[in-house]
Amino acid sequence: MNVGLTGGIGSGKSEVAKRFAKLGAFVIDTDKLAREVVAPGSDGLLAIERVWPQVVRDGELDRAALAAIVFGDASAREQLNAMLHPRIRQLASERAQTARPGQIVIHVIPLLFEVGLETTMDATVVVIAPDTDRIARVTTRDRISATDVHARFAAQIDPNEARQRADFVIENDGDLQNLHRQAETVYERLSKRA
Repeated sequence: MNVGLTGGIGSGKSEVAKRFAKLGAFVIDTDKLAREVVAPGSDGLLAIERVWPQVVRDGELDRAALAAIVFGDASAREQLNAMLHPRIRQLASERAQTARPGQIVIHVIPLLFEVGLETTMDATVVVIAPDTDRIARVTTRDRISATDVHARFAAQIDPNEARQRADFVIENDGDLQNLHRQAETVYERLSKRA
């Protein structure tokens, strides 16, 4: 069973994915795969360098420089997605083949609905958190300004729309124990479906 797990930046989807893994799921995090496909010497990095040479320094991607370009220009963001998403999907497909028979495969995909990948999943889960909490988490974690966080919000689906489109919703508006309880409930329901 393939499950798409999504949520806006700073919503807590990584924490939910960790909980699902502890419960027995095979987790594929596309954010991590995105880093792999732009590793030094990769064709993903070479593709980026051909279009934006200024964001590759000493053979490595300057993520902040690339983010400044793509979060300020929707067409640049689409161009980057067109370069990287096929590579990420291929890698995700290869990883999914290594799951045990019958194991639930959780695909952590921040842009699940935005790129139409929900149609390739057996079920979808969205993590929703208050904007104030998300901003606090991301500014602390990524050391970026609230303005930059809002630019990233603008590049993602509205949480209310995601809530309506998802099969399961986890509300990350309490403490960690509450988040874990909700994740466990959803996982139990996914297991019954599987």
